[in-house]
Amino acid sequence: MTATGEEHVTARGGPWWWDRRRSAVFDVSLAAVSALECALEGVPFARDAGIPVSVGVAFGWLAGAVLLVRRRWPIAVVLVSIAVTPAQMGFVLGVVGLYTLAAAELPRRIIGSLAGMSLVGTLIVTFVKTRQDVSQGNLDIGDWFVPFASITMSLGFTAPPVLLGLYVGARRRLMESLRERADSLERELQLLAERAEERAEWARNEERTRIAREMHDVVAHRVSLMVVHAAALQAVARKDPEKAVKNAALVGDMGRQALTELREMLGVLRSGGEGRLERAASVPLAAVGVAAAAAASRVADDEGPCLAEIDELVGQSAAAGMVVALSVEGEVRSYAPQVERTAYRVVQEALTNVHKHAAGAKTYVRVAHRVSEIALQVENEPSEGAGASARLPSGGNGLVGMKERVSALGGVFVSGPTDTGGFRVSAVIPAV
Repeated sequence: MTATGEEHVTARGGPWWWDRRRSAVFDVSLAAVSALECALEGVPFARDAGIPVSVGVAFGWLAGAVLLVRRRWPIAVVLVSIAVTPAQMGFVLGVVGLYTLAAAELPRRIIGSLAGMSLVGTLIVTFVKTRQDVSQGNLDIGDWFVPFASITMSLGFTAPPVLLGLYVGARRRLMESLRERADSLERELQLLAERAEERAEWARNEERTRIAREMHDVVAHRVSLMVVHAAALQAVARKDPEKAVKNAALVGDMGRQALTELREMLGVLRSGGEGRLERAASVPLAAVGVAAAAAASRVADDEGPCLAEIDELVGQSAAAGMVVALSVEGEVRSYAPQVERTAYRVVQEALTNVHKHAAGAKTYVRVAHRVSEIALQVENEPSEGAGASARLPSGGNGLVGMKERVSALGGVFVSGPTDTGGFRVSAVIPAV
């Protein structure tokens, strides 16, 4: 809520039907002035009517005091003012009553009817009074003056308060409408800000997941091969020094490749985030998600693996002691970078899982190039327990990461054990 709206809501501190204490004091003052006026005008009314003066004063006082309820019952106030018009009293009561009636949120037909009744009543009383004065010789003016004075006084008594009340009422309703619109707009802006914050948080989480998945795919495979080679090196170090040297060289190559890929990725992230920290205080929260998405996109769109490197990937696993066979079906062609990178990561992570959980098992890698899609399958036979000594840790995120990658491109990913006791990973990725 705006400050104006808060004042409008919390200002209701007056007694009874008044919104504010100041309004109550003002109405009491008006009612006192009106009661005093009507009480004074009740003296000549009592003499003309032949009733006791005290009765006329009391009647005038009660009639004038009705102005106290003008905000609650404006119609009643105007009716009372019309009723006491023949007694020639209630000038303040009539003027203020008509103003309050016109400013109230009432149908225009009611306002017009009561204003017309007041106009006719004033016109008749003024006409009769002026004609009596002319007949008694109190006014030495022609007959034209009677209707002129009657019309002028009745219009002057009725039109100004009605017109002023209509203007004030319309202005008040306009201000309330603008206040409601401002409050509604502020609520909408607050809702948009909350949604922007939620989207930014969602974008940050998404990009953290993507970066973690990319780093897992880059590092986990090569480190797993390093562990496998280190275990083989430990086994043959004394029996076959030449093979041990070869395995040590492979471990070094794997380590250097892992460090190179990791350094490239961190370099892209660092360069993508430079300058953003300095502007963090002035950048809107929603821009954080955009910045994170841009950094992760640079990681993903940077030079990455492709399908042509699957031969080398399979060769590395074979060099680590895995019995692996690669078969390619269909016409080999190039795909979008995202498709080739996802296909490569699926095969890479599947081979990594074989090293972790089924070391020594024979593995089949199948790649099928179809018209509108590429199909991948990595299946290993049951393990004979030869890789138990490698003791490779598993974070449990490999299959989840593969499924997320394939699903992001609109593909289908299925994994699970085979009937023979092995494990199969299958993925179908749209070529477009």
